[in-house]
Amino acid sequence: MLQTWSDAAVIAHKDFGAFTDEDVAAARAALERLEWTPGIRRTRRWVPGRGPRLDLCRAIAQSVRTGGDILRWPKRRRRTRPRPVVLLCDISGSMERYSRMLLHFAYTFAARERRVEAFVFSTQLTRVTTELRGRRVEGALARVAQVVPDWSGGTRIGDALRQFHQQWSRRLPRGGLVVLLISDGWDRGDPAVLRAQMERLRRRCRRLIWLNPLIGTADYAPLTRGLEVALPNVDDFLPVRTMANLADLAQHLNALTRQRRSSAS
Repeated sequence: MLQTWSDAAVIAHKDFGAFTDEDVAAARAALERLEWTPGIRRTRRWVPGRGPRLDLCRAIAQSVRTGGDILRWPKRRRRTRPRPVVLLCDISGSMERYSRMLLHFAYTFAARERRVEAFVFSTQLTRVTTELRGRRVEGALARVAQVVPDWSGGTRIGDALRQFHQQWSRRLPRGGLVVLLISDGWDRGDPAVLRAQMERLRRRCRRLIWLNPLIGTADYAPLTRGLEVALPNVDDFLPVRTMANLADLAQHLNALTRQRRSSAS
């Protein structure tokens, strides 16, 4: 996929933490050309179409025009909709090198997929869906900075997830939620809280994907206290350090329709 990004070829494998303003501009243009389709789910509603079931109601309605004769048997199918997505992005001090580019990613993703809810967190959680809906990325990111009270603070992932469950979880669509949790895993909170909230999040969603900008760096291993208790509840643990990683993520999300999980909702 990156081969088609002629203006982004030189930055395809460049670490986000080393990006210049020119790199960010080229990356933003490349992100807009990526296809993000985080899976399709079948709803309970039936609609006209080529499907496995006869549509008796339509057949009877059509027979009125032919004197009661049914000339053909219309079919119906289950309605499909894109899976809803939640973005949870760590903006704590340890993520400062990556936050700017990852928020550009969040802006592009939220603009392309209307069924996206976006949150950022450090010591607490802030919903930024509305702020990211702006027509210009610079204004959108400026609005995000204005509403976030704890930018580059400490990291309490468990507390942020608990706030998410208490304030927002029940307001989101229940059909096959996909969650993208973006963090390096350097957590200062109670491991027991993080474990409990991750277990709760996994039960709530169809797919739980942890994106970590440290994967692929020299000598990295997921040995932080936060990751040790969180990873057993994660479906996919993927890198998000370069443009090539984001291209791979897009392909991964686009394939979710064909992937299943034993406890899928």
